[in-house]
Amino acid sequence: MVMHEVVQRGDVYLISLDPTRGDEIQKTRPCVIVSPDELNAHLRTFIVAPLTTGSHPYPFRVPCRFQDRTGHIVLDQIRTVDRERLVRRLGKLSPSTFRNALAVLEEMFAS
Repeated sequence: MVMHEVVQRGDVYLISLDPTRGDEIQKTRPCVIVSPDELNAHLRTFIVAPLTTGSHPYPFRVPCRFQDRTGHIVLDQIRTVDRERLVRRLGKLSPSTFRNALAVLEEMFAS
């Protein structure tokens, strides 16, 4: 569990997503932090989007490559998690991939 580490937008953490319900994405998996740093610095919660290698391409799933694995950022499954769910930091998404994800989020919520 990551207690006092500075969490930044675009960072990828291994996050425990269980327990889940219904079709929510489950288990402990990499997730990218999408909440703004201004919130991350002051709150115990973070808005995250799971990464998956087993996904089909959908309009709200951004292709990505992280740690030599190809997959998707599953933006249709964003959720807020408490700091206690963060297991460990895995790295950071490339700036271009993260910009693509933010553009899709803007498209999702601006309409």
